Amino acid sequence: MIEVVCAVIEREGRFLACQRPHGKCEGGKWEFPGGKIEEGESAEAALIREIDEELGCAIIVGKEMISVYHENICLRPFRVEMVEEPELKEHLAMRWLRRSEFGELDWAAADIPILKQL
Repeated sequence: MIEVVCAVIEREGRFLACQRPHGKCEGGKWEFPGGKIEEGESAEAALIREIDEELGCAIIVGKEMISVYHENICLRPFRVEMVEEPELKEHLAMRWLRRSEFGELDWAAADIPILKQL
């Protein structure tokens, strides 16, 4: 099982969604940003590293949400506070969405249960 972390970032009632790059698994679909936990790395440290790599910003990792199991992935979502404004480094696009707008996007399968938690 591959352990993956993702950041659920909420600001002023909107959540940050990022569009996966083409050429990657589920390319073009939307997700909460994050990535794989490396060997010997804590989930929190992995999330800080991944968000820095993908969005070039510092974060404060908050409460862990309920994990999602999808195929061979264990996705561990965390509530996260951004310290700086994000910039796209890897994703195709990003959007700040209200809960009522979640259905407008084509989400990666593993992220759909997280939407339901919110």
